Amino acid sequence: MKLLLLIGLMLFGTNLSLASEVAENDPVRVFTSEESFEDLVENIKMAIVDQGLLVSGTLHVSDMLNRTAADLGYSEIFTKAESVEFCSALISHKMAQAAAENIAICPFTIAVYVKKSEPEKVYASYLVPRLMGDRGEVSESIVELLETILEESL
Repeated sequence: MKLLLLIGLMLFGTNLSLASEVAENDPVRVFTSEESFEDLVENIKMAIVDQGLLVSGTLHVSDMLNRTAADLGYSEIFTKAESVEFCSALISHKMAQAAAENIAICPFTIAVYVKKSEPEKVYASYLVPRLMGDRGEVSESIVELLETILEESL
């Protein structure tokens, strides 16, 4: 799957690239983009809508973390960080058919962030689904959807 993503990214000439080598069992896939933070967030939202899906929410993660960092004894990590949530009824039904417990995977989330330590880089990441039950095709379709949205975001 990683090889197919890399080939697809090279063919389409996107500004998105893997941030680091990704092992098959890594729980999060991380990419970097040459787009601005704001543009990448908006592009992701448009790509979700273009898939016929609804953006169910945008979490302003950096606002919460930065607001509470000092009180909890932590330093600020992000300049900006937002998570865009969405779901696919079709994929959610397939996940639930494989095992009802898989409903915990929905909504899907793509995070976009800028680290304070690297203010010139914009990152995007998503959680690789780890489903229960007969999950093969469903897991692949989730990853394909997430990566299609990221590819179209540029």
